[in-house]
Amino acid sequence: MNERRDYKISITVNSRAVNRVIIDPHYELKHGDSVNDEIILSLIQMLDGKTFTPEVEDDGFQYFKTDPLELNGVRYRLIWLLEKNEIYIGVINAFRR
Repeated sequence: MNERRDYKISITVNSRAVNRVIIDPHYELKHGDSVNDEIILSLIQMLDGKTFTPEVEDDGFQYFKTDPLELNGVRYRLIWLLEKNEIYIGVINAFRR
C-alpha cells in the first residue's frame, strides 16, 4: 500500500475553509478497481458549501459518513474527517454503493 497523498483544493465545509485533502490509500485494498483519487477528489468537491453532522467526535477529530454521493450515475459512500483547528479533509475510505 502506498503512502497518504496530499492534494490542494479550495472549498468550504461546515463553515470552515479547507485547502487540502489527504487521502489514505486504505480504499485501494478492497475498492481500488472501482475508485481512484480522481473520483475521491470529485466527491470531495460535492461537499463544498454544505454542513454535516459528525458520526463520532474523538480526541479533536470529527468523523463523517456521507452517503449517497452520486457521480456520473454511480453512488458512492465517503468516510472522511476534520481535525480541530486544521484546514484539511482526511479521506479514510470511499467505495461504490
